[in-house]
Amino acid sequence: QDGLKECLSDFKQQLAWVERLDVTLGPVASTVDSGSTSASDKDAVDPENDFQREMTFYRQAQAAVLDALPRLHKLQVPTRRPDDYFAEMAKSDQQMQKIRQKLKSKQEAMQKSEKAKQLRAMRKYGKKVQTEILQRRQKEKKNMLNAVKKYQKGLSDKLDFLDEEQTASQGNKKGSANQRVKKGPNAKRRYKNQKFGFGGKKKGSKWNTKDSFNDVSDFRSKVAHNKGPGKAGKKALNKRPGKRARQKMKSRAR
Repeated sequence: QDGLKECLSDFKQQLAWVERLDVTLGPVASTVDSGSTSASDKDAVDPENDFQREMTFYRQAQAAVLDALPRLHKLQVPTRRPDDYFAEMAKSDQQMQKIRQKLKSKQEAMQKSEKAKQLRAMRKYGKKVQTEILQRRQKEKKNMLNAVKKYQKGLSDKLDFLDEEQTASQGNKKGSANQRVKKGPNAKRRYKNQKFGFGGKKKGSKWNTKDSFNDVSDFRSKVAHNKGPGKAGKKALNKRPGKRARQKMKSRAR
């Protein structure tokens, strides 16, 4: 011991605490039994009990932090790492790139498996719906065949499925007619109706009736035989123009 103390006194330097940052304290009091912690409890720590031993180290570190932080703040020493702090990582960039790729591949594999599960579930549901539809159709077909057989044998006097189809078709016709009535003419048709009127009956409007056949009040014989003033006959229409008229026509054409 004397030799060790002598060696210690040779290389020991009297430096300030901020240069040494050494803290020697016992463990902080436990929250469960804060009043029962004493010196005898420190010696009573069982080294074979891993949980008790680690908890003693944890409480001792807590005591050191609670003692050292106020002293550092008093000496105006920063205790928080700045935002732009850069420190060299323990692992190289290549190693971290490999880890990142491995994590990415694992995530992609998980996403693929989830998609496959969803597709299987959708296929299963679609198959279920399809089977239900087929079963319903088969049931309807079976009921229809049974109804036809009963009708052929004389057990029933009507076919229910035909009545249902007729009522459905009538309902569709009524619905389409209502739609047509509600729809009405478009904007272009309405504009033309407003401009030219709605017109009237077109088909058969020029046919003769008994009254129109017997009505001869508007008949004019001269007009009918092209003998009225201003009406030229066939001879006048076929007459060749004179010499002077032909010359005038030629001069105008030039």
